[in-house]
Amino acid sequence: MQDTSGRGASRRQVLAMLGKTLGGAAMYHGMASLGFAQPSTFSGPLRLDGAPKGSHVLVLGAGMAGLSAAYELRNAGYQVTVLEYNGRAGGRSWSIRGGDRYTELGGAEQVCHFAKGEYVNPGPWRIPYHHHAMLDYARRLNVPLEPFIQVNYNAYLHSTAAFGGQPQRYRTVQADYHGHVAELLAKAANAGRLDGDITAEEKDKLLESLASFGGLNKDKLYAKGFPSSDRRGFDVAPGGGLMPRAQYSAPGDRATLIHSGLWEHLAVAHQYEFQSSIFQPKHGMDQIALALYRQVRQHVQFHAKVTKIDQDARGVTVTVEDARHPGQGIRQVKGDWCVCTIPLSILSQVDVTAGPDLLAAIGAVPYAAAFKAGLQFRRRFWEQDEGIYGGISYTDQPIGRICYPPSNFQARGPAVLLGAYMFGPNAFEFSAMDTEERLREVVRQGGQIHAQYEKEFDNGITVGWHRVPWINGCLAMWTEQARAQHYDKLCAIDNRLVLAGEHASFIGGWQEGAVLSAHDAITRLHAKARATTGKAA
Repeated sequence: MQDTSGRGASRRQVLAMLGKTLGGAAMYHGMASLGFAQPSTFSGPLRLDGAPKGSHVLVLGAGMAGLSAAYELRNAGYQVTVLEYNGRAGGRSWSIRGGDRYTELGGAEQVCHFAKGEYVNPGPWRIPYHHHAMLDYARRLNVPLEPFIQVNYNAYLHSTAAFGGQPQRYRTVQADYHGHVAELLAKAANAGRLDGDITAEEKDKLLESLASFGGLNKDKLYAKGFPSSDRRGFDVAPGGGLMPRAQYSAPGDRATLIHSGLWEHLAVAHQYEFQSSIFQPKHGMDQIALALYRQVRQHVQFHAKVTKIDQDARGVTVTVEDARHPGQGIRQVKGDWCVCTIPLSILSQVDVTAGPDLLAAIGAVPYAAAFKAGLQFRRRFWEQDEGIYGGISYTDQPIGRICYPPSNFQARGPAVLLGAYMFGPNAFEFSAMDTEERLREVVRQGGQIHAQYEKEFDNGITVGWHRVPWINGCLAMWTEQARAQHYDKLCAIDNRLVLAGEHASFIGGWQEGAVLSAHDAITRLHAKARATTGKAA
């Protein structure tokens, strides 16, 4: 997003704008989508006992919600049929690799030319340590995980309007910010400005802690010397033998740092979900979805575009057509019950037989625009030239951030990084460009942080989520008013139909929300099925 000054809005500014314009609930979901994940209420694998004999459940959608629902229902003894629009499983849990083709709304087709083993995750790209349901599926289905590096103090923070437009190491920004704040507070304490708030003994301990926290010298100043350089880095690092002696670095100017706004990104490392290990599946985020798919593949029908959902007291009839050939291959699939995980942005365009409360809820929730770009470079210059191994660099340019691969360190040959991740107006603007123009602009902006970009760039692929045909957006954006009015009605079972997905959760935009929503929905549906039939297997 852009503010009126032309400077890219920070994440904190985006959240503030969401809160002011859409209310607290929208800001809550904005927090989720921008990295402030929510903790999970997962308490262990589902135990669904006594499935009614011969009961058939239709599951619409083979994303994480649909796959987890199908897997658990199948294990409980239900007959399951999964209808999926795409020719693959996973939904937004999607990894793009070399050879993949993607056609967006409007007909623009992109072919991925990444090297073997390289990929980009245009959707989910990390799993916080407290997203227990996702981690449980990875464990149960033997999907290997590896660390996702959220915070790298050697990555960059960049402002086009500060420090002459030169990127600054995260490490030096944090060290200088902590150091200047610690010095100011130490001066205030020594000047007696905290008297009455702390005791003399507490004052001594506070000054001691501030020196440790901020890298202050013996005079409680943040100045050039070993304590500050040990935090922000040396001009010449300590060596061995007769190598040049270490040279301390000079702290940056306090006023320049404060006005730069770069300190806004320092909070990332302190957020609840990033204080401990976070993860990604090896070889791509889709690996957990694909592991679930392998468990239920015989029940999944691809290229099935749902055009109508009808239900009565006896069952559910879903009309589908061949997604590859509109208007062709029309057929009906019947079941006793239906779990619908189709995103509301699409479901609102489908003819659904349901009560007015559910229909109103389906139409009440808009979806956010988002844009990602995966870029392949000829070599890992960020590692070889700049010592950045994983992590994220932030910029106030529209591309927002650059995420470096957290695996295969020091590998030879090409490598892929996430070259842009943006929301709102910037996402619309970039998606309006043709695909080659998008890449040129992403590379140009990235070149403001890494001078090697243009020389080393090989190829790339972009995804504007509001132009993805099977979702038309990134995630559901509830307002506080809409959630109060519609959320419970959206989640309630309507006769023989129940909805599930991240849109039916309080962990919006995360796979954990989709899975927990599915678990809750099928648990309630199972109870109703048993009560309705009165007979168990």
